[in-house]
Amino acid sequence: MSRARLEAFGDAVIAIIITIMVLELQAPNGSSISALLPLAPKFLSYLLSFVFLGIYWNNHHHLFHAVQRVNGTVLWANLHLLFWLSLVPFVTSWLGEAGALTVPVAMYGTVLIFAALAYFILVRVLVSLHGNESQLAAAVGRDTKGRASLGLYAPGLALSFLLPLAALGIYILVAAMWLLPDRRFETGRG
Repeated sequence: MSRARLEAFGDAVIAIIITIMVLELQAPNGSSISALLPLAPKFLSYLLSFVFLGIYWNNHHHLFHAVQRVNGTVLWANLHLLFWLSLVPFVTSWLGEAGALTVPVAMYGTVLIFAALAYFILVRVLVSLHGNESQLAAAVGRDTKGRASLGLYAPGLALSFLLPLAALGIYILVAAMWLLPDRRFETGRG
């Protein structure tokens, strides 16, 4: 499989995941603005998940543009990432229905931490394939944002059992951290 084909497959899967998520949003029963208020938790969970998926799509795109070749290990590492991303609609729906309660927030955090870990593994597999002296390795560098994400998700997940809203705050902080432009693949710094 070529690099471009793997990237296109990832694009398609993420597009389907986003489509599934948006189908969970139902129109309100009434015609007034106040009829939208009960939908706020669902919309906010959708918005957060849409941002996360957009971040993964963007980073996946940039990562694979820096890649020269793929192998079977890369294909499995990529599927590992897509598996965790495919669970986003489920935890998004649960969080939107139940609200900021312990178990839905913890499950949301679990999917986020495992998706981040899967992306970290994918990057490591690609660097291993291309070598530590490659342009890809130079672009990835120390992967400060990736390591910081994992470092924030872990206490966020633990906090979900005590203060679910604070845990959601940490998840939002991670998303905000990635919304800042990440120019590693353009400048070659990590």
